[in-house]
Amino acid sequence: MPHLRDLSMPVACLLACSFAACLPQSLQAENWPSWRGPTQNGISNEAGIPVEFAGEDEKNVAWKIPLPGPAGATPIVWGDRIFLTAPDEEKLLLLCFNRKGEELWRVQVGEGNATARGDEGNSCSPSPVTDGEHVWSFMGTGDLGCYDFEGNKVWHFNLQERYGKFDIQFGMSSTPVLDGDKLYMAIMHGSMSSGETGYAKVICLDKSTGKEVYAVDRKSDATHENTHSYASPILYQDADKKYLIVHGGDYTTAHRLKDGSEIWRVGDMNPEENYNNYLRFVASPSYGDGVVVCPTAKNGPVVCVDADSKGNVTHDEQYELWRADKTTDVPSPLVHNGLAYICRQDGNIFCVEARSGEEVYPLQKTHRQRHRASPVYVDGHILLTARDGRITVIKAGRDFEIVAENELGEDMSSSPVISDGVMYLRSFNHLWAIKK
Repeated sequence: MPHLRDLSMPVACLLACSFAACLPQSLQAENWPSWRGPTQNGISNEAGIPVEFAGEDEKNVAWKIPLPGPAGATPIVWGDRIFLTAPDEEKLLLLCFNRKGEELWRVQVGEGNATARGDEGNSCSPSPVTDGEHVWSFMGTGDLGCYDFEGNKVWHFNLQERYGKFDIQFGMSSTPVLDGDKLYMAIMHGSMSSGETGYAKVICLDKSTGKEVYAVDRKSDATHENTHSYASPILYQDADKKYLIVHGGDYTTAHRLKDGSEIWRVGDMNPEENYNNYLRFVASPSYGDGVVVCPTAKNGPVVCVDADSKGNVTHDEQYELWRADKTTDVPSPLVHNGLAYICRQDGNIFCVEARSGEEVYPLQKTHRQRHRASPVYVDGHILLTARDGRITVIKAGRDFEIVAENELGEDMSSSPVISDGVMYLRSFNHLWAIKK
């Protein structure tokens, strides 16, 4: 006869599964598998994250652990594993921690760390991505590796050896996109001083082997420093469609996943009659509510297009929905619940209707410091992260309100991460876990 404990285990599992199925979506635990979250648009469906934390008394800090070196890459989380990259002098590392903050392993992905613009970035700027079984890490040196959850290398190669030497002023910082069994990358660079167009490819790899599926040219007539893109591609996805959005070289373009062919593009983001040779894109586009919001830089425009666009939609009344004369420069936009939030690099933020561009509230002051991280929405609030480690929490919605201002006291340029009731923050010195 089976032991009584053996009989009780399936019952317990059934009860637990039934309870989980009844939980509202916002209360279910989420993984955070890429730098902008589960749907690559900076939106968390979780609740219960504290709005006040850190400071001198380290309020709501569950733990913090030192890191071997600074970087701007955002951590990613799957189950009980946290992955992030960091330099250790010349070594470029991928590290794995558990949810207690204990380091499980570290592997060297590349070597030869290079800083950019003083302390603004380095070769560990791209964020890793994961599918729950493996994690992929790309470094500014061109090193790209696939590792299992125990830190064993599955494959590794260098993009510069396969696709040519990078020619980009502040280092390659584009984060890969993972979907299904494919890994997608956008590589854009070229001569700063010439009037020639640069090198631009959309690349698709088999995630299991690293072998090329395709590498297609991405057309652009951008010149000088505008051939350099520091933006990351994002995956647009809704109930009916899914495609890759690539940003840089004076254009935003959408590409079919199966072959990299172009679906739509929007331009005149660097007007020819007043061409700025240094309007390189840093912020990535964001999407939501059937639109794609495309930022530029250096007081250039923000352009919003319909997600169903086709062909060249520049100034097309059917598909180009609106243009604003103030952009983000570095933080990516945030689109949520019909509103688009544009946080500028100086910390000021404004809000418009996502589809019409109609102003909801004008430019509002927050913390006047450099903002390099992208905003994140969670539980009715938006988190704005400044370079000096102050995280301003504002109320989401039509009325601007600062709810809290939190001081880490350490430099920070990566975006907040929310998973299973915990917010993870990566400063230059530590990995922090924030929990009520």
